[in-house]
Formats: sequence, structure tokens, C-alpha cells
Amino acid sequence: MTTHELVIIGGGPAGLAAALSAWEQGVRDILILERDKEAGGILNQCIHNGFGLHRFQEELTGPEYAGRYLDLVGKTGVQIRTDTMVLDLDERRVLHTISPQYGYEAIQAGAVVLAMGCRERTRGAISIPGARCSGIFTAGAAQRFLNIEGYMVGKRVVILGSGDIGLIMARRMTLEGAKVLACVELMPYSGGLNRNIVQCLNDFDIPLYLSHTVTDIRGKDRLAQVVVSQVDETRAPIAGTEMVFDCDTLLLSVGLLPENELSRQAGVVIDRRTNGPVVWENRETSIPGVFACGNVLHVHDLVDYVSAESEAAGRAAAAFLQGKSPEGPELKLEPGFDVGYTVPQHVHKGAGDVEIFFRVRSVRRNTAIRVRDGQTQIARFRREHMAPGEMETIKLPRVLLDRVQGDTLTIEIEEAEA
Repeated sequence: MTTHELVIIGGGPAGLAAALSAWEQGVRDILILERDKEAGGILNQCIHNGFGLHRFQEELTGPEYAGRYLDLVGKTGVQIRTDTMVLDLDERRVLHTISPQYGYEAIQAGAVVLAMGCRERTRGAISIPGARCSGIFTAGAAQRFLNIEGYMVGKRVVILGSGDIGLIMARRMTLEGAKVLACVELMPYSGGLNRNIVQCLNDFDIPLYLSHTVTDIRGKDRLAQVVVSQVDETRAPIAGTEMVFDCDTLLLSVGLLPENELSRQAGVVIDRRTNGPVVWENRETSIPGVFACGNVLHVHDLVDYVSAESEAAGRAAAAFLQGKSPEGPELKLEPGFDVGYTVPQHVHKGAGDVEIFFRVRSVRRNTAIRVRDGQTQIARFRREHMAPGEMETIKLPRVLLDRVQGDTLTIEIEEAEA
């Protein structure tokens, strides 16, 4: 068994930012384990721009953003071991890995940062009925085929789901010469950022059908048609509303799931709302010395926010290795009316200013975010617009946390017309 002070699982934007931050805090034995052949994560296939506006104050493509961090990490002594699969992690922070270079190896870590990212929901996960023909891809798989492998996946395309990857692929497929017939969304609102709706659908005259879904897939060897139906308030298809699209490709952009198989193996407590670990304000999980950040914790909108959160996790891991831990009574954060989840789920009163991330459950206009200590309102934040596809954040100053009398804070939306 080998030993390392800090082991980071995942060499994407989260893992790279956490490693750089921990190095800056004085940790000198850092190992990043990445299962792909190159570090950089999903950014390597995201060749569109829009990255880095917050972190680097300039607009970059995904590979350029990853390259910036790889250059910064390359100036340190951080080790990056690619083509390495982590098979197991336990509560003692022992990892079991396998790779062509080192074979099977056990590693004892002083601290661990979970930065495994997320994966896409597939057709099987949402149970679309119909034929089992070729031509059905997740949007991310199609993106990799097109941008990295150089394969055009289809010519007449329907996209199910209006998540950001699906919206971006609508534009990408159009620019490569395909005809995108429609983007179909089950919910009455889009799941992507508003800028992507404008730039990827509206600018290319691609129709967006809200409150619709695919109810049948037709084809023998290759996809030939999809049937799209309107749905009611219970998301059940409405008879007589069917539309038939002649197409050879269906792209699925129907949600992302944090990759937490290793977390569960280790015994990390998972939040059923986020499908990510339950964490404190320093991103420490229920296992001391194991931290989580990025999309493995909760699905983010912008990679800049992933980097900021991961830098905080790296600093916290360094503090743990140096024998420093947050102090103060525990406060539990609870999602209230129309709030889907909060991250973190626990905070220490003495931790200083705490930033809270969450998503609302429905589109809201001209309303406010309210923070309650029992029945007492302790903070209120006005918002002109909120939507499930856009992550919200508020900052609670330490002076406010010090005044909390109970042990639970509730984050909720003011009840008003949606």
C-alpha cells in the first residue's frame, strides 16, 4: 500500500481546482486520479465558448478553460495519474485502483476529495416506449462523437429535453449541416439557461415545444420517426395531440446524475434531493477527511462556479491535514416552500460568512428568498426572476448566523403567483 497526503478522484475542472487550491495552502503530496486518458474532464468536448467569464474575466472554450487549469497545476508538484480507475473507497480513506501502468494498487490517503462529476440519464432511465433501433444518443455522447471522434451522428434530429447540453447540441448539429426539427420539453419551462435558449434555439429558428414528450419511437434498423405528444398537469400524454417527426436521430438531454457509486461504497450519507453527498459549509462529507465538490455534489450551471466551490474544498482538505477544523454549534439547513434543495446541508455558526446554493421548483418572478429561524424571518433577498434551470445563491454573514436561536434554518420562496 502506498500513501499520499491528499488524493483527488477526478481530473476534471473540479479536481484540478481543488488540487491547485490545496497546493497553495501548503500541501505538497497531492495525487489526482483520472479514469480518462487525458485530464480536463467533460470540458475537452465542450468546444463552444462561454466559459471563464467569472473565473478568468474572459470568454473561453471548454478546452481552453481546462488548459488554463492544467497549465497552473503543471507549475506545481501535483501528480496527475490518468487512465486510472478507482474501484473502491472505504471510510478509512483507503482507495483501490487499477491502471495499465501500476496494475492493482491500494492507496492510503490522509484526505480525499470526491470530484467524479456526473453522468447523463439514458433512454432506459426514463422508459421511452417504442422500437429498439439505432440513432438514439444522449446529447453528451453525440457531442463527444462530433467534437472529439469526428463522427456526424445524424442529419434529421429531434432533441428530447431542454437541458444545456441538448440546447448546445441543437446549435452544434445545425452548424454541421443537420436539420434540427424540434426541441421537446416535458416540463412547462426550459431546463437550460436562458442565454442558451436564445443563442441555440431562437437564433436558428428551432421550435421549442414545452409540456410535450416523446411517446413512441419508430424504426427497424435505424430510427425513422418519433411521435411527440402534449402532456397534462400530471405529465400524462393527451390523446389526439400527437405530432410525427420523420427523423434519423433522437438526442436525449433529460437530466444529469452525480456519480456517487464510490461515495456510497464508502458510507457517505447521500442527499436524496441532490443525489450528492450531504456536506458542511467546507464541503466535508459525513466521513471526516472526505470532501466533495463540483457536479458530484450537485449539478452546476457554470464551470466557473464549479471551480470556486472546488477551490474551497481544496482549502478545507488542506486545513484538515493541518489539524484545523471548523468550530461552533451545528445549524441544519432545510429547503422550504418551492426550494428543491440546499448545499450545504449543515453549517457551523463559527464558520464565517456562508454561501448557500439551491434551485427553485418553478419559474418565479418579482418575489423573494426568505430565511427563517423557526417562525422568525432573519433575512430576505429580492429576486426579479428565478427558474429551475438556473442555480441560485445567497450569502449569510456570520453576524446573522450568530443571532440564530434554533438549530435549523429554512430557505424558502415567498408564496406568490408563479
